[in-house]
Amino acid sequence: MPFSEDPYGVDPYGSSPLISLVPVPTPPAPSGTTAFNLDLGDIITEAYERCGIMVLSGNDYRTARRSIDIMMQEWANRGLNLWTVETGTQVLTAGTNTYNLPIDTVDLIETMLRTGTGTNQQDYTLTKMSVSTYATIANKLVVGRPVQVYVNRQITPTFTVWPTPDAAQTYTLAYWRLRRIQDTGTPASNVMDMPFRFMPALIAGLAYYVAMKKTSALERVSGLKAIYEEQWQLAADEDRTRASFRFVPFIPQRL
Repeated sequence: MPFSEDPYGVDPYGSSPLISLVPVPTPPAPSGTTAFNLDLGDIITEAYERCGIMVLSGNDYRTARRSIDIMMQEWANRGLNLWTVETGTQVLTAGTNTYNLPIDTVDLIETMLRTGTGTNQQDYTLTKMSVSTYATIANKLVVGRPVQVYVNRQITPTFTVWPTPDAAQTYTLAYWRLRRIQDTGTPASNVMDMPFRFMPALIAGLAYYVAMKKTSALERVSGLKAIYEEQWQLAADEDRTRASFRFVPFIPQRL
């Protein structure tokens, strides 16, 4: 342990100060870890505690797990969750214009038509069109290099390219898709499919969902809902892409 001079030590036989050894406490150190996370059991317990309720039965666990899965569907409706963005590719076959997407696809964010391989690879942006625009195309089976794509967001989502791919070269559709958040699953030791920064919003939301179903916590519903919305907004505002950009004003020339 470090020691320091005692400024008040006085030599009884003279006027010079004494040098005394005074222990200096070592300041505490942080943990050095950043891996804190809660499993499903801890998330449910924390949410119930906010409702002033204890988890007493297996049914309490099941209803909370069901509420989380419903909430994850709600989050998909709230907007773009960056951690669920994934890339994918689909090789296009000459003469075929419609293809299935993975079943957990919510939507396609960006789509490119890829040709060539290696250093000769080229990506061309495909224009995304609505069902109304696709419906107005007179000849949907015309053959050529695809320039547009229509995403049909059915239970089994599909995409359709136009024109229909020709056999002149090999085309691949490269895309960034928004997928569903994974389910809770059965074991209480499971962790949620989300980054740590959304954990406060998840727990606040679960507490609000549970309070709506428990008569003993109904008086807390409005307060828990306000906390949930606040925590969600904090997380959603932070969950964004940070990129530099600039504005260029358009100045018309005088004739």
